[in-house]
Amino acid sequence: MGNTWLLAFMLWHIIPTKAAITVGGGVGINIGNAGGGSGGGVWIGGGINNNPTSSGPSVSKLGSAYNALQAWKSAITDDPLGILKTWVGSDVCSYKGVFCADPHGGDSTSGPFVAGIDLNHANLQGTLVRELSVLADISILHLNSNRFSGTFPDTFKDLSSLKELDLSNNQFSGSFPTVILYIPNLVYLDLRFNSFSGPLPDDLFNRRLDAVFLNDNQFEGELPQNLGNSPASVINLANNKFSGNIPASFSFTSSKLKEILLLNNQLTGCIPQGVGLFSEMQVFDVSRNSLMGHLPDTFSCLSDIEVLNLAHNKLSGELPDLVCSLRSLMNFTVAYNFFSGFSQECSKLVFRNVGFDFSLNCIPGRDMQRPQPECSVIPGGGLSCLRIPSAQPLVCGALGGGSEVNLTSSSP
Repeated sequence: MGNTWLLAFMLWHIIPTKAAITVGGGVGINIGNAGGGSGGGVWIGGGINNNPTSSGPSVSKLGSAYNALQAWKSAITDDPLGILKTWVGSDVCSYKGVFCADPHGGDSTSGPFVAGIDLNHANLQGTLVRELSVLADISILHLNSNRFSGTFPDTFKDLSSLKELDLSNNQFSGSFPTVILYIPNLVYLDLRFNSFSGPLPDDLFNRRLDAVFLNDNQFEGELPQNLGNSPASVINLANNKFSGNIPASFSFTSSKLKEILLLNNQLTGCIPQGVGLFSEMQVFDVSRNSLMGHLPDTFSCLSDIEVLNLAHNKLSGELPDLVCSLRSLMNFTVAYNFFSGFSQECSKLVFRNVGFDFSLNCIPGRDMQRPQPECSVIPGGGLSCLRIPSAQPLVCGALGGGSEVNLTSSSP
């Protein structure tokens, strides 16, 4: 029942209505102004209205949905939980995992339509079929934790109302399915825990996506140079095979990125100066790569940062006061690098209950550091990173167009 209430809440926000939400398999739990039949309302799955009053257009929509869902049912080869045993008859609103809604404003001429499909954790095996594209009113397609494979039908570009697409934890493979880029209103994309490979298309980060989850695949190649163009608040590219540098232009935009995870790839070079200009950044994780050089002074501008994970790289220099002074910091991890020291402010982190792991570096007088021979040659010693000179005051937000805060840089 918990999952049903969650989807009801999501559909309530995605599909505005004037009346009630009715939840469950014929249970008839009403929220809000459910009395009477003049309002709009959202019907949530499981045969809640076995005899809806429908006009011609509604019959046509639900009839098309019936044909599409039956075609998809035929392409599903294993259903160990018996989900599809309910997919019988023309009343698609009674199918398990299929959610119907009334039109906005209670328009009686169009009647109910399929608004969402949620088959998470159904363990279904099969493929996606092109007939699903007739579900033009669908807002949510959640299929995580199944065994779907094969290709993405090119007709998916016709899913004009789709906002959330979750195909995580399946068995898809091959190159990035570019048809996804042509779904016009998509804002949430989750393809993690599959076996996609190859490079990412540049246009992915020009789309109006708010969340991009592509972690735990086999994507490779360099990160697109327009990565910082994305309006997304969350980007997760962890546990792939990306190589090359983090784009130098990263963050020199008006992006409102809050979380970016690039851990466990094969990235090299410097952390670009622009990273610190994401004033709303809360999580920055580039651990388990091969990044080198000193930390950019703009890190001190990450006023909202809570998790800063730089572990298992080849970074060097000293950790500056201004970074350790960040007041939102909850976890700061620099273990397994080549840092040579840190300031008094960093020593105080433990008293602020901030998780601070600086083990296996080259910091004199500290326990659990690298053996001295490993510290005799610093990786990337000749690497030239674009950095604001230490003699100049750092103006947070000046390059990114945000509010300006002067900070005197103390790092080399």
